[in-house]
Amino acid sequence: MTGTPLAGSAALDALYQEQILEHYRHPHGKGALPAADATATVRNPLCGEEATVTVALDRTGPHVRVLDVRFASDGCSISQASASMMTDLVRGHTATEIAALTDRFAALLHGNAPATRDEGLGPLHAFATISRVPARIPCALLAWKALAAALR
Repeated sequence: MTGTPLAGSAALDALYQEQILEHYRHPHGKGALPAADATATVRNPLCGEEATVTVALDRTGPHVRVLDVRFASDGCSISQASASMMTDLVRGHTATEIAALTDRFAALLHGNAPATRDEGLGPLHAFATISRVPARIPCALLAWKALAAALR
C-alpha cells in the first residue's frame, strides 16, 4: 500500500504522537459527573500524578454497564491522553468487558506482539511505543486503574 506508514516506522510513530497530543490538548470526558454512582482516585507513587474517575452506571438491563465516565487529572500528556481515550471506549460496557480491554491495553504497553495487531484496541494503538520507555507504562494505566477501582 503506497503512502501507508508501516508499523514501527517514523511516520507511524509521528502519527501516534500527534494522536496522543490531540487527546492531551483536547481531552474527552474531562471533568466530574455531578451524580456519579462511583468515584475512585489512584496515585502513581513514582511521579505523584493522580487520576480521579467518576462513573454513572446503567442498571436497567441484565448487566450493569457504564453509562458515562469522566476523569480529573493534571498529569502528563500520556496519562491524560490515555484517560481521554478511555472515556470514549468504555461507555456502554460492563466491568468484565472493561477489565478485558484494560488487560489487552496493558499487553500492548508491554510490547506484546499479538496486542499490536488487536484491532479492538482502536486508538489505544497510539501508545504502542510506550513499551520502549517502561517507566511511562504506569502513566498510561493510571486512569484505567482508577476506573477499575470505581467499578469494584
